[in-house]
Amino acid sequence: MRIHLEGRARLVGDDINTDYIIASSRKKESLDPDVLKVYLLEAVDPAFAGSVQPGDLIVAGKNFGCGSAMEIAVTVLLAAGIKAVLARSFARTFYRNAVNNGLIPVECDTAGVQEGDRLSIVLQDGSVLIDDVTRRNSIEGQPLPEIMLDILSVGGLVPYFRLHHNFHA
Repeated sequence: MRIHLEGRARLVGDDINTDYIIASSRKKESLDPDVLKVYLLEAVDPAFAGSVQPGDLIVAGKNFGCGSAMEIAVTVLLAAGIKAVLARSFARTFYRNAVNNGLIPVECDTAGVQEGDRLSIVLQDGSVLIDDVTRRNSIEGQPLPEIMLDILSVGGLVPYFRLHHNFHA
């Protein structure tokens, strides 16, 4: 299985919790990710959501997605057109929610990546390779099990079960 993504790096820091990704107060208005995406990361940068372009890649430090286990944090990122998050480390529940919903979590050293860098990510045979095209630098990500690549390649766990196990929702 091979997955290839290219996009612009959008930097955030360490300990970006799920309430930073989408504020709990916003969920009182709606649970529709297409409505909520305009508030994406507003606690970090109020102008962030308006500057996101489809294909952008979140690049974070350590402990991305900490806090509550809100699945909506993942689906709002996807609704904004973000297909992957690169981070030094992830909160466990966010990581699982990401895989289950088809958002690619890439654990790697993000220290050398700068805002706006053009990144190319290739996930194949369990390996993860990130090329920072702008800086002409390669970064190796933590390997992913083949089953995770299979799940991610079809867009998440529910599509995977529908495709492979006659799962009907």
